[in-house]
Amino acid sequence: MPQPLTWNSGLVWNSSTPGVLWNGTVNPSNPSNTMPNDNRISAVVLPADKAAILTKLTEINALLPFLINLTKDERITLPKLGAASLAFDEQCTSYMASAPNLVPPFVDAAEVNKDRALRLVLADLLRESKKLCEKLDDTLLLVGSEIWMADLSFYQTVRQAAKRDVPGADTVYDELRVRFPGVAGDPAEPEPEPEPTPVTP
Repeated sequence: MPQPLTWNSGLVWNSSTPGVLWNGTVNPSNPSNTMPNDNRISAVVLPADKAAILTKLTEINALLPFLINLTKDERITLPKLGAASLAFDEQCTSYMASAPNLVPPFVDAAEVNKDRALRLVLADLLRESKKLCEKLDDTLLLVGSEIWMADLSFYQTVRQAAKRDVPGADTVYDELRVRFPGVAGDPAEPEPEPEPTPVTP
């Protein structure tokens, strides 16, 4: 026999569960379901693992003590060796080796070759680092999104509970509603608040 739908029955307000009505009934044989997309990340990084990762990052920095930070102006004004200029650089490399008499006295050919070798190594390191950084950034965004959607679902449920005078709901709602200020109206007949729009946390 269907049981009365209670406040703590496990159903989520505004869910896509078919046939769910407020103050309706729920069949105990049909457990509530969580949409798969609501929890795409379920992981834990142990404190020891986090410490080990940070230690390794420190070790990587120590292995590259010559790395520098450019200012915004430097990044804009410095001439850049882009993909379109690599063929030109290869030609210069060949001619600087075969015609050293044409190399300007203020250009240290040995240092230029040293820079070329370093560039290749740094490009490989950056390529792999970017893959990791992209996954870190995407995962951080997704985790934050899951938290935010859970918060919005909780807020919607609290708001409905407050409207139905569920004990204790008013206090929670009054504090949370500051994040979504509603339209001021007659206290006796308050205008409905706009639905909160999910945004990036």
